[in-house]
Amino acid sequence: MKYEEISEKIIKAFYSVYNTLGYGFMERVYENALMIEFRKVGLLYENQVPIKVLYEGDVVGDYIADFVVEGKIIVEIKAIIEFSGKEENQLLNYLTATDKEVGLLLNFGEKAQVKRKIYDNGLKKYLEKKGN
Repeated sequence: MKYEEISEKIIKAFYSVYNTLGYGFMERVYENALMIEFRKVGLLYENQVPIKVLYEGDVVGDYIADFVVEGKIIVEIKAIIEFSGKEENQLLNYLTATDKEVGLLLNFGEKAQVKRKIYDNGLKKYLEKKGN
């Protein structure tokens, strides 16, 4: 599995925060706690990372990813009851718009949830060459 060791450290940090804080806080609280856990386990990360979406060379949209960990994995956090599907689409859009191939969606909801998405850059390049 691509970046399995990094993914496992991120997920372990997620469960550490979830088991300590539980459910009910705003996303920003979990985000701050994750930064502490990432540092504790030695993960390098960027927080609130801007992502530009291009169309024919022009910027047509901006996103902000919660984290990019080790320069390889996009991490999006949520604090909702449960995933509806739109959160996974958001993560896939981030992967589409960047050179990142792996994304993790972490939900600090009533029940802890983790989703892992992969979008191979080889496929992205193929789609770009097709021009459609």
